[in-house]
Amino acid sequence: QVQLVESGGGLVQAGGSLRLSCAASVRPNSNYVMAWFRQAPGKERDFVATIPWNIGSTYYADSVKGRFTISRDNAKNTVYLQMNSLKPEDTAVYYCAAAPFRGKRYVIRTDEFDYWGQGTLVTVSS
Repeated sequence: QVQLVESGGGLVQAGGSLRLSCAASVRPNSNYVMAWFRQAPGKERDFVATIPWNIGSTYYADSVKGRFTISRDNAKNTVYLQMNSLKPEDTAVYYCAAAPFRGKRYVIRTDEFDYWGQGTLVTVSS
């Protein structure tokens, strides 16, 4: 069982930055895929970015590429999402997700993830 706790959401003006954190109860040397998703009011939960827990490359949704950066600190068991140049359309509840590595290079569908955090709200004002 993996527990995920997000933090760092808030209200920011367009063009501003926020950094989200996801504290994960992942065992050292485990092989998990981590990701961020977001869900705007009345919309489906969408993929944002993914990163392997140990070895591998990151992958981003086109809508955030060049503005958001996903990273991890294995020593702190934490995954981050640095969000720059925020836009009003980035307003959503942001969720951290985890899944055991099952051999797929990029895992980006909600049904591929086993564990979810409670979400943190990001509001970008225009």
